[in-house]
Amino acid sequence: MDAVELEVLWASLVSTVNEQATALQRSAFSPVVREAGDLANALFDRRGRMIAQAVTGTPGHINSMAVAAHHLLAEYPPDELAPGDVLITNDPYLTAGQLLDVTVLSPVFRTERVIGFFGSTIHHTDVGGYGVGAGARDVFEEGIWIPITKLMSRGKRNPDVWKFILSNVRQPEHMAGDLHAQVASAEVGATRLNALCDAHGLDDIESLADEIVERSERAMRESIRALPEGTYSASSTLDLADGSEIEIAVALTPDPTTGDLLVDYEGSSPASPYGINVVKNYTHAYTTFAIRSVLNPEIPNNAGSLAPIQVEVPKGSIVNAKPPVPTTARHVVGMFVPMPVLKALGQIVPEKVMAEGAAAVWTMQVSGTRDDGKPFITSMFNYAGGVGARATKPGLSATAYPTGVAAVPVEVVESTAPIRFIRKQLRSGSGGPGRHGGGLGQVVEFTVDTDRPWSLNAITSRLQNPPEGIFGGGDGTEGSFEVNGKKVTTQRRIELAGGDLVRLELPGGGGYGAPDA
Repeated sequence: MDAVELEVLWASLVSTVNEQATALQRSAFSPVVREAGDLANALFDRRGRMIAQAVTGTPGHINSMAVAAHHLLAEYPPDELAPGDVLITNDPYLTAGQLLDVTVLSPVFRTERVIGFFGSTIHHTDVGGYGVGAGARDVFEEGIWIPITKLMSRGKRNPDVWKFILSNVRQPEHMAGDLHAQVASAEVGATRLNALCDAHGLDDIESLADEIVERSERAMRESIRALPEGTYSASSTLDLADGSEIEIAVALTPDPTTGDLLVDYEGSSPASPYGINVVKNYTHAYTTFAIRSVLNPEIPNNAGSLAPIQVEVPKGSIVNAKPPVPTTARHVVGMFVPMPVLKALGQIVPEKVMAEGAAAVWTMQVSGTRDDGKPFITSMFNYAGGVGARATKPGLSATAYPTGVAAVPVEVVESTAPIRFIRKQLRSGSGGPGRHGGGLGQVVEFTVDTDRPWSLNAITSRLQNPPEGIFGGGDGTEGSFEVNGKKVTTQRRIELAGGDLVRLELPGGGGYGAPDA
C-alpha cells in the first residue's frame, strides 16, 4: 500500500475511534466515565484483531479488550450476526478483570457483510454486590455476572437481558444510561467507518488491517531484536492496609532471532483472599503497556505491536486469577505490575526507565442514605500519588501512572452525594531525592454531611513500603490512610458516622540517580 495513502487512512481510523470515545464520554451518565475517562474504545477487524484505539482510556481496559474481542466472537462469529446486534459481557476472567467493567462489541455492516467491530469497555458505577472494594469473599459476592450474550438484537433491546441486568443494580437508570451510551458511541464509529470506505472506494478494511498489523508487528520485533540476549529478573513488594505484602517477580527474556520477548511471572505471590487478584488479561495489559512505552512508544498500539510480547503467569497466582477468587480491586496489583517490569528493563535500557511511583490509584466508594431517605452511592474518585523520576526529568506529581485515569473533580463529587471536601493539596516533601526528584503525592480530606451512618470502601496501598528510587535515587514517602486521626488497617468496607473525617496521604515517587551525581 502506498505510504501516503496508508498514513491518510490510518489518521482517519484514529480520528474515528477518538470520535467514538468522545460520543461515549458526552453521553455517559457516570462521572467516572464523563470526567475521569475510565474507559476504552477501539476498532477491530472481522477477525477480532484490534486495529486502532482511542487516545482516551486506560491501558488496563484497552489491552484487555484487545484479548476480550476474540472471546466474544468465538461465542458469536461475525457471519451469525445481523445489523443492529450488540454483544455484551462483564465476565472478569475473559475481559478486564472485574465485574464493574462492562464490554460492549458492535458489528459494522457494509453491503450486508460484517467488515469490523467497534468495542468499548467502561467502569460502571454499580453492578450490585459488594461494590468497589476488596472485601468480598468470592467473585459471586462482587456483583452481577453478565455472560457473553446479545444486549441488542436487530436494533432492539433484548428484553430479558435488560430486565435481568437492571433488576440487579442499585441505580438502574445510571446502568441503562451508560449501556445506551456505549451502544450509541459504536453507532457513531460505524457511520464514520462506512463514510471512510465510501471516500476511498473500499469494500472492507481487510487489506488495510493487514497492512497496519503487519507493519506494527515488524517494527515491534525490530525493537526487541535490538536488545542484548539474556534473562533480566526483578521483583517489587507491595503492602496493603492490613500489613500483608504482595511480591511480584518478573523475568524478561528477549529472543534476538525471532523478535519475541518472553515475560515470566514465576515466583509471584499466590492468590489473595481479598479482591485484589488480577486476571491474565489485565496482567498482560499492563505488562505490554510498560514494555511498549519503553522500547518504542511511537509504534501504534494494536494486535500487531502486542503480538511479540509473550506473557507467562503461574496458574493460581495473584497475577493469574482463576474462578471464583474475588477481583474487584484488581487494579491495586495490576497497576503495580509495571514497577518490577521497569526494574528489569532498567538493566537493559537504563536511560529509558523511571523509578517506582505510587502505582495504583487510591479509590473511594461512599454510599449511604441522604437525610431525606434517598440512597446515594458515588465511586471511583481516584487519587494518584507521585510518579517516579526519569533519567532527564523529575517525576510528575499527583499523576496516575500507569493508568492515565483522572480524578473526578471535587465539585462533581460533591454534586452527586453529601460529601464535603476539606482539603486537596500536593504533599510537600513526599518525592524521593535524586539527580531528578520523584513526583509529589497529595493530601485529601473529606467528610459526609449526614445524620445517618454511611459506608466507605477504600482501596489503598504502599502504606509501609515506599516507592523505591533507582540508580542511587532516594525512596519516596509511604502513604497514610486515617479516619479521625487513627490509622485504618483493614481492606474491607468500614461503617462511619456523619462528620467522621477521612484523611488520605498518597505516596511520593522515587528519585532517579544519586543527588550529587
